[in-house]
Amino acid sequence: MDPNSSLIIVLEEKIIGLLNKLKENQLSLFKQEELRMNLLKKNKSLEEKVVHLQNENKSLKIANNLLGSNEGKSQAKTKINSLIKEVDYCIQQFTEMN
Repeated sequence: MDPNSSLIIVLEEKIIGLLNKLKENQLSLFKQEELRMNLLKKNKSLEEKVVHLQNENKSLKIANNLLGSNEGKSQAKTKINSLIKEVDYCIQQFTEMN
């Protein structure tokens, strides 16, 4: 066997090894992308849950203030005033239609 053929065999083995490593890397990349997508979905779900809980917390604070709690009375008054303004605006729009 001449030295060139042994070099070719070594080169072929290295190429095969590199191709196998490339396949492994592509598989790993695919798995990482899948994991990333799952984490993004989970993150979005958790963000929606946080927003929902914040809204619920805000509503509970207002209800608590309406029941006579001293905490945040100005916040409750502000909310009530804004609701009154909205109702007044609706009444005004309704009377203008007639």
